[in-house]
Amino acid sequence: MKLRNTAAAAVAAFALVLSLPASALAASGDFHYKYRDADGVEQTGTLHDPEGGTCINLDEVGSDDVEPGFAPHNQTDSWVTVFVGADCDGPDWLLRPNGRPATDRLLVRSVRFDG
Repeated sequence: MKLRNTAAAAVAAFALVLSLPASALAASGDFHYKYRDADGVEQTGTLHDPEGGTCINLDEVGSDDVEPGFAPHNQTDSWVTVFVGADCDGPDWLLRPNGRPATDRLLVRSVRFDG
């Protein structure tokens, strides 16, 4: 009898996890950052509704072989940790949800959103 109750509880818990919306695993909104392209022209990169809980190397700046991005701006509903190094390595800084743009001095190559 106990085994049947345990199995039923496990199946119910699994069904509950599957019924959670996918957005619970993602930040809603946009994350912006600036970078300079190969010609030295300032560009803006954007992540729209980024995945939560995983390290994201940012396009154009996510390698230690190129200049880092700068001035990150978190316009999502999640806290985000920005990292100076690729692969969420090196010094980091926490940015609040829907916060103000950071200064150009804050460098970024990779990010991780709370998910």
